[in-house]
Amino acid sequence: MSEYLLCLFLFCIGLYCVLRKRNIIKIIIGLGIIEYAVNLFFVLVGYRIHGRAPILAKEQKILNMVDPLPQALVLTAIVIGLAVTALIVAIAIRIYEKYGTFDITKIRRLRG
Repeated sequence: MSEYLLCLFLFCIGLYCVLRKRNIIKIIIGLGIIEYAVNLFFVLVGYRIHGRAPILAKEQKILNMVDPLPQALVLTAIVIGLAVTALIVAIAIRIYEKYGTFDITKIRRLRG
């Protein structure tokens, strides 16, 4: 149970960074922390105490098997998250080239 609370705490830290920080780089880091928290939660959902890998041999019976579906989802989410992060960083670089700042409040004042 404490693992789930730590995962929620990590998610809340990332959410705080996204909602309260005004620097685009800090917001991107907050999104990364949120992504890691969600991936950790998926892995925790599929975990079993003393669980074994879901690899079956002939005439073998495994009673306590780890669920492989969350692991596959997390691998897919990591690849998608990397692409999204690269896109966001590229957009942040273009914003910096145009406005000369990463501060959102200054960018809103410099419209146009």
